[in-house]
Formats: sequence, structure tokens, C-alpha cells
Amino acid sequence: MKRERSPGVKLALAGLVAMLLIVPLMMVYALVYDRENQSSQAQAQVTQGWGGAQTVTGPVLVLPYTYRTSESETTNGQQVQRTRTQRGELYISPTRQSLETTIDPDRRRYAIYESVVFESAMQGTARFDAPGDLDRLGVDIVELLPAQAELRFGVSDPRGLTQGARVTVNGTAAQLEPGSGPAATNGAGFSTAIAWDGAAPLEVTWQYGLRGSHSLSLVPRGGETSWHVSSPWPHPSFTGSYPPNDRSVSGEGFEATYSGITNLSLNEALVNTVDSAPPAITGSMDYPEAQIATGGTATASIGLVDPVDLYSQVDRAVKYGFLFIGLTFAMFLMFDIVGGARVASAEYLLTGAGLVLFFVMLLAFAEVWGFVAAYLTASAAIIGLLTAYSAAVLGTWKRAFFVGAMLAGLYALLYVLLNLETYSLVIGSLLLFFTLAGIMYATRRVDWSGLSGRYDENDGAGQGGIPA
Repeated sequence: MKRERSPGVKLALAGLVAMLLIVPLMMVYALVYDRENQSSQAQAQVTQGWGGAQTVTGPVLVLPYTYRTSESETTNGQQVQRTRTQRGELYISPTRQSLETTIDPDRRRYAIYESVVFESAMQGTARFDAPGDLDRLGVDIVELLPAQAELRFGVSDPRGLTQGARVTVNGTAAQLEPGSGPAATNGAGFSTAIAWDGAAPLEVTWQYGLRGSHSLSLVPRGGETSWHVSSPWPHPSFTGSYPPNDRSVSGEGFEATYSGITNLSLNEALVNTVDSAPPAITGSMDYPEAQIATGGTATASIGLVDPVDLYSQVDRAVKYGFLFIGLTFAMFLMFDIVGGARVASAEYLLTGAGLVLFFVMLLAFAEVWGFVAAYLTASAAIIGLLTAYSAAVLGTWKRAFFVGAMLAGLYALLYVLLNLETYSLVIGSLLLFFTLAGIMYATRRVDWSGLSGRYDENDGAGQGGIPA
């Protein structure tokens, strides 16, 4: 007659099978990562003809000038001082500017993947005043070239510009040219040539349509910047260096107002008020504005957040996979050691395979139906499968329904954990504590090294409430 394994050996075998299941769990984790990359590539296909995350800035007034440099050269063994005339650019920020933006969001699909996109209407006004004392710039300016001045507007992804862009300078419509944007958008955007001698303030108004995806950011500049944004999207994310001064978010959309972003917060080179001279900085034609621009890449950013990021949710669910396997195996082990059922290593392995399959089904269905429907479908399928299999493994439907109820409770708890990220660690640790306490109570009289603590399988409900 074949000698039955001791409880300690059964525990060791169940643990070994559980450890082996880490391999397929890691493969599922890699599958989630791969599908997320495919989703990102599909979203890139959408933005190719639409526009990516957008960063806008402007306008900035660029005023060319000439200046002299002196350098020594050795000619025929003698030091010769030579003076050269070079060309530079004076970057003048507006004394104040005000922008109004409306964002109209939408979802675009590529195969089974979806991306959040938007169309926005941008309009604004800006005032430029003549710069103050230019001697402080440390450049020997010989001649300003006001007839060659430019206004530059920054748009990080010009593919998103739509028809209808218009700029007026002191009431006169300007001719727009592509490119020559400021350095804050890596030179992308559009510009217009103007003639300005600084005798009178420069009043600029503009408007244009802009398509993009995921987020819209503004690089503020000048003496004072105000920005008002409205959209029917109910899930905004306010990020960047400057939070909105006032915002309201509801199921019907949001409004946000950024006001009073001054040159003090931008770390401008010249402290000014509305009535004083505007900030001005210089740069050579060989060095972009980014080399000498103040304020850096500080932005006010608004993201259109997708409230259900299925890949991050599936990824988090997979991380709880070993907890599912451990608790289910613990239940089987209790029925084996305390309740009298005999569970083979192969049956542990098949049960664990079913638990791992849940995460594959969740990922596959979520890409097509959405996370909630996928979760309900996959969990119902696995609970039904393992409940029916447990009836054969454990010998009775009474025990199988006990396992099914436990699995239903685990899947319900996992869904709660996925939606309560802040308290997931607290809930998970309490679950493990009470599970461990229950196992300790049920096995308090088990002789792990032999069979003397074995309870008869017909002994009513068994020890610790394990059904016979």
C-alpha cells in the first residue's frame, strides 16, 4: 500500500508548484508591456495626421541689430587688432498678453486602439513696448534694424495648425510664414515680418485653430500672462510649473484660469511692471534663443486624461496574481490536510494555470470591450471553470462551492483594490493577515512531519470549519 505524504511534504509540493507559476505570470506581465507598446504605436499613427501633444508660446518680437567685436590676430609676427561687424537679434517679450482657448475633445480609433485627440481655438492679444536701457545688455549695439523685425509664434507640432490663422499688428493684417518659431518650441511655429521703430507701442492680436492629442501646454513669457481655458472634457489634469489660479471641474467639462504669471515667476532678466520697459535679451544669429532665453521650459499644462487606462489597470492586476495563486492553493491545501481530500501536484498546476489564464483573458477582452466588461467576463469564466474542476478534485460540490465563493470574493476584492489605489496596500495587508490567521487556526493541531494529526474526512465539518 502506497504511503501517504506527510502534511509538510504536501505543503512543500504546493509551494513548489506555486513558484513554478511565477514563470507564466512574468510572461503575462511581458505581454501587457508588449500590447501597451503596440497601443502607443497605434496612437502615434493617429497623431501622424492629426498632431501630437502641443506646446504653444508667443508672440516674441525679434529685432535684428549689428554690433562690433574686437579681436587680436597675428600677422607677419605682429599682433593686429581687428574690428568686425556682426549681426545679432534682440528678443523682446510682451509687456502683457492675454489668451483665450477652447478645447473640443474627441476619440479616434486605429484598429482596436483608441486615442484622445482635440481641436482647439486659440486667440489672444499682446502689447509690446520699446525696450529700456540697452546698455545693460553688455553689447555694443551699432544699429538696430527695425525694418527687418519679426513676430514669432511657437507651435511645437505645426501639423496641427488648421486654416484660419490670422495675426493683426496695430489693426493691420499681417502676412504669415511657416517656421521661424521661438526656441521654446524648438523653432517650430510661424512668423510674420513687421517694421517697428519702437516709437509707439505694438498691439498684436491673433487667432488660429490647433489640433493635437493628450495635452496642451503654454510657455508664458513677458511682463504678465493670463490664460483662460474651457472644454467639455470632464477629466483634466493640471500639470506643469504653474497651477491654475481658479478652476472648476464637473461632469460637463472644466474651466481654468491662469492669471498673474509675471516675469518675477519666470525669472526674467529685467524686473518690470506693466508700465515699464519689457524684458529684452540678446543672441547671436549662430546661437538660438534657447541659449539665452529666460524662464526655460516652464509651462502651464492641461492634459486630457483617459480615466480608464486599461493597460495600467491590467498591469496592476497581474501584480496580484501570485496572491490569487497562494490563497487558492492554501484553500486546496486545507481541504487536503484538514478536510481529507487528496489534491495531486498536477491538480495544483492546472488550477494555477486557470488563475494565470484570467489575466490573459482580461487583457484580450479589455482591448475590445473595455476594462469593466472584460473583468466581469474573465472572472465569471474562471470562477465557473475552477468551481466545476474543484468538484472533481475535492470530491463534493459542497467543497467546490466553497472554493467558488472564495474566488468570487477575491475577484471582487481585486476590483476594489484596482480602484482604490491609495488604500490598496492597507487592504491587501489586512487580507493577508486574516488569511494567515485562518490558516494558523485551521492547522493548529496538524503534525506537519507525519500523519498523527490527520483528521478523518468523515469527521463532520472537519477542523477549523473546513467542510467535509
